[in-house]
Amino acid sequence: MTQFRPKYVTFDCYGTLTNFDMAGAARRVYGERLSPEAMAGFVEAFRGYRLDEVLGPWKPFLQVVHNSVSRSCKRIGIPFKPEDAQRIYDEVPTWGPHPDVPAGLSRVAKEIPLVILSNSMNSLIMSNVEKLGAPIHMVITAEEVGAYKPLMKGFEYMLDKLGCGPEDITHVSSSFRYDLMTAYDLGIKSKVWVNRGHEPANPYYEYTEIKDIGGLAGAVGLEPALKPA
Repeated sequence: MTQFRPKYVTFDCYGTLTNFDMAGAARRVYGERLSPEAMAGFVEAFRGYRLDEVLGPWKPFLQVVHNSVSRSCKRIGIPFKPEDAQRIYDEVPTWGPHPDVPAGLSRVAKEIPLVILSNSMNSLIMSNVEKLGAPIHMVITAEEVGAYKPLMKGFEYMLDKLGCGPEDITHVSSSFRYDLMTAYDLGIKSKVWVNRGHEPANPYYEYTEIKDIGGLAGAVGLEPALKPA
């Protein structure tokens, strides 16, 4: 793979950089109420409903969490309480980065500006960003855009705001469903998949795979290139 040094490295934040522990939060709220089997079913339902909730018109992220928890409770057959959804939401700004993130980001940030495109709120995301341990050039939220990923609008908004095209960036994510499939469809050729274990590999989408952010410098031309997936 020919080394490509982008004008910007753009990122998904939650899951890719921040240890986005929605499953853990759900277990902390519901673990004493559910059997292990029911808890596993709740976590899987909650994951799927969060994606479904962001595919329509924009709504505040608290509403995304509220609706996803409510629908998961209905599927599992337990009462829904709004305060339980609020507890899960309130955990989000407390979460810090995966252990590999600060050093890996700092290495790249010295030479290439870093940009975050996140399915978050303006008032929520900065607490997570401040914990990343590296300078971030720009943060764009779904609230600012008026749409959540995987819809294309956020990527288009980001490119317009940066004043560049798909050919100028490398987009980094641990998720195909939220990020890398859309990036592929928009013609972003330089993509990096951080294999955090939440989704299986899918080489159709033409990316470089790294196990953690420590491998990012090599993927963006600052160190010897990695092999594509």
